[in-house]
Amino acid sequence: MVLAITLSELSRVLVLGVINGAIYSLIAIGLVLVYKASGVFNFAQGEFGTIAIYGSYISITTFNLPYGVALVVGLLAALSMGLLTERLVIRPLFDAPRVTLLVATAGVALLAIGVEFWRTANDPLKFFSSIVNSPSSLDRVSPFGVAVSDQRLITLGVLIVAAVLLFLFFRSPLGLAVLAASQEPVASELVGVSVRRISTITWGLAALLGGAAGLLYAGGSQFSPGLITAAVLIPGFTAAIVGGITSLPGAAAGGILVGVLQALGSLSTFDSIKGASFVSVFIVLLAVLLIRPQGLFASRS
Repeated sequence: MVLAITLSELSRVLVLGVINGAIYSLIAIGLVLVYKASGVFNFAQGEFGTIAIYGSYISITTFNLPYGVALVVGLLAALSMGLLTERLVIRPLFDAPRVTLLVATAGVALLAIGVEFWRTANDPLKFFSSIVNSPSSLDRVSPFGVAVSDQRLITLGVLIVAAVLLFLFFRSPLGLAVLAASQEPVASELVGVSVRRISTITWGLAALLGGAAGLLYAGGSQFSPGLITAAVLIPGFTAAIVGGITSLPGAAAGGILVGVLQALGSLSTFDSIKGASFVSVFIVLLAVLLIRPQGLFASRS
């Protein structure tokens, strides 16, 4: 397989895989945050991104808001959805079995998709790009001879900024409280740390990350109801599992790894295999679950 891959194709895989994997990393980090706080996989994580897209789109088309303001509105819509989900769905079920919470988040996702269908039917809409793609904006940066658009560079930049901010956050007193509550909730309560308040904070952070991923994914392309859930949630979940469902750095690295492997599946070498890029994601997920279920970057408990 290695011999069949040309140097130019391999360069494209590495560059585009890393950039596309940044979106998966943002979703994966959000999934890990919620899992650490609530002990449940959040099926609604993708819809935080889709709601952000709709919020920004409506702000521009209906209220004629500037593009930058519309992006902020989209992020606020995602944040509101995350906080409402935690307050109205997760908190009343806080002491319920984890499978109940999992089903509840799936219900939230289905409700959001239903509202999106009600708002726009199934008509694909064109989202606005943050960059006007002129010839000069497509090849100003060409690592390994691969032209990379400014839109993709912004995606990678957002991941780097998010990683730095999260690193600094978890070195702050509030961030340490989040880590303590996720690892020892009973002991944290005894020393005055509110586990429910920490849950609200982590759901808000996860919603913002999901919103950012959605806006970056949709930039300059068409979108429809349930877009991020359908296109990004499974690769993001795979990234979280590969990195270790309790490891934030692992989630970021797992997203990049999944992006590269998915790009590898799209090589011309595998043109005869229909959907090879998507099949590769499921192969990686199954392999990690069977061989190292705790993930590549997490220690065995």
